Amino acid sequence: MSRNLSFSIPFASGWLFGLVTVVIWAFWIVTTRQAVTIDLPAAWIGIFRFALPAVVLFPFWWRHGLLPKGVDRRLVALMVAGAGAPFFLTVATGMHGTPAGESGILLGGSMPLFVALLSAVVLGERFSASRLTSFAFIVAAAVAIGGDALLSGDLVSRLMVFAGAALWSLFTLAFKRSGLSALAAAGIVAAWSTIMLVPLAALEGFEPVFAAGPFVVAGQIFSQGILSGVVALACYGAAVARLGASRAAVLSALPPALAALIAIPVLGEMPTPVAFVGIVLAALGVGLASGAVTLRIPHRPAADRCPAR
Repeated sequence: MSRNLSFSIPFASGWLFGLVTVVIWAFWIVTTRQAVTIDLPAAWIGIFRFALPAVVLFPFWWRHGLLPKGVDRRLVALMVAGAGAPFFLTVATGMHGTPAGESGILLGGSMPLFVALLSAVVLGERFSASRLTSFAFIVAAAVAIGGDALLSGDLVSRLMVFAGAALWSLFTLAFKRSGLSALAAAGIVAAWSTIMLVPLAALEGFEPVFAAGPFVVAGQIFSQGILSGVVALACYGAAVARLGASRAAVLSALPPALAALIAIPVLGEMPTPVAFVGIVLAALGVGLASGAVTLRIPHRPAADRCPAR
């Protein structure tokens, strides 16, 4: 009993950390889209995203250093590229021409597939029938929620959002192999990203920030810096450490579905029947990947099988 409990508590806490991440990601998609549509430069949004976490998490990354001893520098580079400034600039630029709903679909639907592919190729991970079926459900959910929107509009912007999902998958696997704690990894990513973004923000000047107004800036600091920059990244890192890279990445399929549900009371936007199907498929996909839902394939006894002729 105690042995099962010791295994189940970390596993359950991993999903709890993951669900907190999902809620923040759904909120982040909306606030980032809002910022880029009022022409706030992506570099400044990135400063709001990473500078505060770099300060708050200073004790964690300072203890290890920006290039932690015993950690392959290539893993550090992949973490920074996958969850830091390169990831953020790629996605934020893509969001300028991609609506929030579509951005969520492209990010959430493709992240688990990229991570699964890399896990299989790099780590030699093998997937059960339930996990493979969960990936199929997630792809179907992305198509159902997105509908025809994925085939229209600014293709380049949508490809940039899609590329952001590939970058995030690199962070997921690199963090898992680094052996760093979630807060240390988040701090290192934030510190390096701030260093990279300061010159770009300086080129933009302060005029766009003043033009946006204090309310918008304060909202971005809270959403980008506190929620996404500290809470979500730390929770996602904790989920990866407890659940594994490919299983934790499946959680990224939930923000588009969650955003669609939140839009009903908040915006009065009722999803289409096909979108509702997509929400159900996304929930089933996450359920299969987590083990909450199991896929049982019946096996016929050997005696009941037809003899070979």
